[in-house]
Formats: sequence, structure tokens, C-alpha cells
Amino acid sequence: MASSSAASRPVVWVNGPIVVGAGPAGLSVAACLRARGVPSVVLDRADCVASLWQRRTYDRLRLHLPRHFCELPGMPFPDHYPEYPSKRQFVDYLEAYAAASGVEPRFNQAVTSARYDAAAGLWRVRADHAAVAGDATEYIGRWLVVATGENAECVVPEFEGAKEFGGPVSHVQEYKSGEAYRGKRVLVVGCGNSGMEVCLDLCDHNALPAMVVRDSKVHVLPREMFGVATFSVAVFLLRFLPLWLVDMILVLLARLFLGNLEKLGIRRPSGGPLELKNSRGRTPVLDIGALARIRSGDIEVVPGIRRFFRGGAELTDGRRVAADAVILATGYHSNVPQWLKGSDFFTEDGYPRVPFPHGWKGESGLYSVGFTRRGLSGVSSDAVKVAHDIATAWEQQTSTL
Repeated sequence: MASSSAASRPVVWVNGPIVVGAGPAGLSVAACLRARGVPSVVLDRADCVASLWQRRTYDRLRLHLPRHFCELPGMPFPDHYPEYPSKRQFVDYLEAYAAASGVEPRFNQAVTSARYDAAAGLWRVRADHAAVAGDATEYIGRWLVVATGENAECVVPEFEGAKEFGGPVSHVQEYKSGEAYRGKRVLVVGCGNSGMEVCLDLCDHNALPAMVVRDSKVHVLPREMFGVATFSVAVFLLRFLPLWLVDMILVLLARLFLGNLEKLGIRRPSGGPLELKNSRGRTPVLDIGALARIRSGDIEVVPGIRRFFRGGAELTDGRRVAADAVILATGYHSNVPQWLKGSDFFTEDGYPRVPFPHGWKGESGLYSVGFTRRGLSGVSSDAVKVAHDIATAWEQQTSTL
């Protein structure tokens, strides 16, 4: 028997798929569905589209790849946009995309559970109102599209002595500009694209950053080679050569353009940059100026942190460094396992068990968009396939009514 609270909960029948997430993935699949005449309901816990981009990214952020690799299905970027659009330009593009496609997400709807009701042959999705405690709605429909993405929640590692540090410790999702850190010594934990760019931004605001490389190794590539985007070079080479050989060429070219990075304290992993991106989601760093600031001494590269003490940290090599603030550029993770119940389609890490390119479709009307580890181009690929599959089933269903 249902509880009294469940019995009083509003129930919404969705004549089409329920899409969880109003970022690029959710907007793309909803737009593709609408183009095929299929209605959908898009739910998002935030109060805007692409909340990660709007609320949890730094001001200087730009797309790391040329814009034509980042277009969503059915709508190119405006002609006046630069090759690497800014954060604000990309958000404007996403908002225009939603408006042009007629996609109107339901905001402040935080999905807390989604479960397939085998007896009814339907998905039951509970969404709590993010701004009103105790206000929940149940959405019921035949199809569920998981589009919350690979970066739903931030990763915050634990460090010994963190409470003793005394200064501010924040995740990079809270960082906007280096202005607040002017003249301060800042430990930036992480050497991915975010860590490198935050260090560069701190330098531009006369802060004193030290980048903590920890135990990880990372591929650093030039953003462009001979005036051509490195990613474009890789895509071109993959048309003729196997991935392992393209990886070898990219590493050799990177050494030619960037020099021996081990002298700077940055070590390359044994696997190639494309191999690691495809298999583990480890994105290579595209250098936009941080390496030059490392060579000049403006950015110090240090090993991992053993423990914090008041006003600084002890490193794994025994050195002690002073710091006024710590910024954790330690990445994000999927949150799907927290709310998708009774399904083994996703792993404990929140990725489809079936690898790309077949991880977009599960059983019982379950789909995923945006978990390919291939950025926005992977989002678009998923969205088109998912929309086609659902539209075919929807058309068959409606034709029999």
C-alpha cells in the first residue's frame, strides 16, 4: 500500500520520454525528438539550462575544441563566433538552441529516484522541488533518457590536516576569477585543463600559484599545430591510421612543439592521449599559455600533498610550502547511481556498462546521452541515435491508437 505522502504526491503522465538533465545532452535529445514530432518532458534540478556552464565554471573559460566540433544537432554556431567560443557565447548559443527548438525544461526539479515498473511497463521518476521542501512530483512515462552527464558532482578528495589549514579551501566549481586571490599564495590541486587554466588566470591577476601534480601523469598537447587545431589534426589522421599510431604521432609532435615536460615536473602516462580519453575519460591538456608561465617561474609545479598544516602543506617529497588558499581542480563525476534504481545499465561509476558506440541504449525504454567520454561531439551523436530510436517506437505506438 502506498504511503499517505506518496498518495498525495502529484502524478504527471508524460506522453513521450522523460529526459533528466537540461544541459547540452538533454537539450540535444529533446530538440531531436521534437523535430520528429515526439513530445518530451525535460527535468533539471537547477533554475537554468546548462547550469554547469552558467554557475560552476570560471569566467575565462572557452571551448577547448574548434566550434564546429561542438555544435549541437540542427544548429550551427553563429558566423561571428570565434573559433573557440567563450563561456558566455556558448551559454547564449545553448539558450538560443532551446528557444529555437521549442524545448522548455521544468526547472528546480531534482530527480531523487527513477525506477522501472515492470508490471505497468512504465518508468516512475520522482522529482523533488529544489526550492520547496517536501514538494515532490512523480512523472510516469514509457521512456527514460539519462542526460545528467559526466560532470554532475564535483570530486573533493580528503587530505590529512585539512581542517588545520586555516585558509579557504574550495573546489574549482566555485572559482570565477583570480581577482579575489591577488597577491596571495595559492595551491591549485590538479594539473588538468582546469588546473592549468586557473593557474594561468591567477598569474594574470598577480597571484602566486603552485600547481600540485599529485601522483597522476598527464598528456599536454599544444592547442594548435602549424595554425591548425590539434584535435582537427587527430581527426584527420584517424581517417587513415590506427589510433595507436596517431597517438604516437601526437606525442612526438607535442614534444617537438612543447619540449621535454619532465624537466618541468610534468610526466606523460604510458598510454596515448586518445587511448586514455576513449578508455578512461582522461582528457589531454591543451596548452593555452600555462607552460610558458611554468618555464618563467610564475607557476611552480610541486608533487602531491602529504598533509596540511596551518598556513601551508607538507609535500610528498618532504618539502613544506606556504599557502593562503587552496583550489581543488580535482574534477567531477556522474551521479546516476544515486538516483537510478533497479538497473544495472550503469556501472558504480555512473557510466554505461556497454562501451562506446553502443552505450546509448539499455532495456525497457532506458537511454543515455552524454556519457561517451567524447565531449560535445559524443553528445550530438548519442542524441541523434536516441531520438531516432524513440521516435520510431513512438510512431508505431501512436499509429495503433
